[in-house]
Amino acid sequence: MTQIELNITGMTCGHCQAGVTQALKSVPGVSDAQVDLGTGKAVVQGNAEPEQLVAAVVEEGYGAQVAHP
Repeated sequence: MTQIELNITGMTCGHCQAGVTQALKSVPGVSDAQVDLGTGKAVVQGNAEPEQLVAAVVEEGYGAQVAHP
């Protein structure tokens, strides 16, 4: 199991945060997803491909990219 951090753009409220969280959790292989509205970051646990995670967020109507350390 790996941990992937994403930078999320376009979230402005708790409803946005909930939508992004649900979108990430719906991706096969995701065991948990935590989205922080304040920092615009999401931390995803599991074995999903980063491209699938980004696509799920974009489909929900927000921007996303993998955060590189």
